[in-house]
Amino acid sequence: MALARADESKRAFAERKKRAHNGSMLYKFKSKATGDLIMLEPQGRQILKIIGKEPGAQGIIEPKDMMAAIDALQQAVVREEEARLEAEREAQKAAEGVAADPAKSGTHTGSDKGAISLKQRVVPFIDMLRRAHAEDKDIVWGV
Repeated sequence: MALARADESKRAFAERKKRAHNGSMLYKFKSKATGDLIMLEPQGRQILKIIGKEPGAQGIIEPKDMMAAIDALQQAVVREEEARLEAEREAQKAAEGVAADPAKSGTHTGSDKGAISLKQRVVPFIDMLRRAHAEDKDIVWGV
């Protein structure tokens, strides 16, 4: 009976530990080749979806899948950068149109310079993938 309560208490504690920052779950990626990499749920889910993994509470990335995961992340970064550049071009065109029309002056057309890009988020994950692949070690989360 006491063991069952202790086990339940451990599970409840582990669940609370998974929650952080406004109730979001944390993804803690682990490998014997690297240190742990911790991400908030939205960013962890995004990265897992990009590499074709189910963003569940537990999972594994095997060494045989790591190079494809790196390629997928790099392609996603390129797509995001292209979209950002296109948005900046469109904003510049709109700003030029606003400048030509004095009635519309004062309209804000700047881009979101403070946003963290996908590239910034995936660099540590790509490093983890490369190091784990080089040592033929899995990356796991939620275990």
